[in-house]
Amino acid sequence: MRKPTPLWTVLPAVLLCITAIDCAFGQAGRFIQDRFAIGLWVDPPADEKMDQRYQELAEANFTLVIGGFGANNKQTIQKQIQLCEKYDLRLLIKTTDAKPEDLLNSPVCWGINLHDEPSARDFGRLRTAVDKLRQTSPGKLTYINLFPNYAGNAQLGTDNYDQHVSRFVNEVEPDVLSMDHYPIMVPGADGRKGYCDNLEVMRTYSLQKKIPFWNFFNTMPYGPHYDPTEAQLRWQIYTSLAYGAKGVLYFCYYTPAGGEFPKGGAIITRDDRKTRHYYEAQRINRAIRNLGPTLMKLTSTRVYRIEPKDKPAAILKGSPIRQLTAGDYLVGEFVHEDGRKAVLLNNYDFAYSSWPTVTFEAPVESVLEIDPETSEARPVIDDSPAMEGLQISLDSGAGRLFIIQSN
Repeated sequence: MRKPTPLWTVLPAVLLCITAIDCAFGQAGRFIQDRFAIGLWVDPPADEKMDQRYQELAEANFTLVIGGFGANNKQTIQKQIQLCEKYDLRLLIKTTDAKPEDLLNSPVCWGINLHDEPSARDFGRLRTAVDKLRQTSPGKLTYINLFPNYAGNAQLGTDNYDQHVSRFVNEVEPDVLSMDHYPIMVPGADGRKGYCDNLEVMRTYSLQKKIPFWNFFNTMPYGPHYDPTEAQLRWQIYTSLAYGAKGVLYFCYYTPAGGEFPKGGAIITRDDRKTRHYYEAQRINRAIRNLGPTLMKLTSTRVYRIEPKDKPAAILKGSPIRQLTAGDYLVGEFVHEDGRKAVLLNNYDFAYSSWPTVTFEAPVESVLEIDPETSEARPVIDDSPAMEGLQISLDSGAGRLFIIQSN
């Protein structure tokens, strides 16, 4: 993780698909992702308050609903589809009493939520389901979410995690790669490196197969997991973006039932109260939605990890950032579909803000930033013009996205 990923490992994918990853689907019947996915696990109940619930989803700047907990039969799914059309949400349905193809006519239906955390023993059956949906509903997604890299080999059905993901993409041939990983981030137990290692596996096979990847992250207290702060939510999301994710998924939106989740601290409680995570997600999601159109046009080329003890210039050699004051950072490097370079600078520290002085490979006047308030590309702003050099302000766990106009 500390050293940059060698360029030769990604050049074949970049040369074959220099445009954004969502433009790389040419085979008949394959799903094409048309917007950045900001999704969730545990959709709200399908009851008399359903319209209000989906309005709340939209107002929190979500773009994707993964069904199966609230709406799960033909009648409630039809209502769910109508509300997703009304509030401009995309939907993956899960039905218990109807053929999926009978409910997928609406353009807001991306496809079906088929299986969560399969073993390699399930891959043959899942491939059959994927092929069937491509035949009956061309262009729709058969969504399958994988285990994290801390799952045991008995769960994976393989000797190791890389083998599990490799077999999945080759045997099932999915249109989206997805996993869930919930890092523990408390004093004395820092699981962030494992999270990044997992993202690197997703990134590798996403580029290899020219498909987008999404990932779930933790939003609530359960088991050994403390309740995350807003900065820890930001960290999980912007780190995913630095690795090239085309979707970020909250676990959970509506608080699930059961003894594993007694604290009730998801985005919405079981008695329908908005927790502080609702307003945190609303703020974060607004920025991600505005970055989304540009993120969908980017293909990852390298990821750089800079620790406080490192010499940033040595690690960033060859990247769009030539120099960075010492600190704790993650840097994602990309190529835009129009051939320009892009870079996402992430504050790896979720406890403190950072104010690095940054030197890009191009003059400052040739650097644009994607404005998280408007989605427009604007000239980069020096946050401390009285100081020497270009200083960039980064909130704890946050990231900023830049486009390099020329060398």
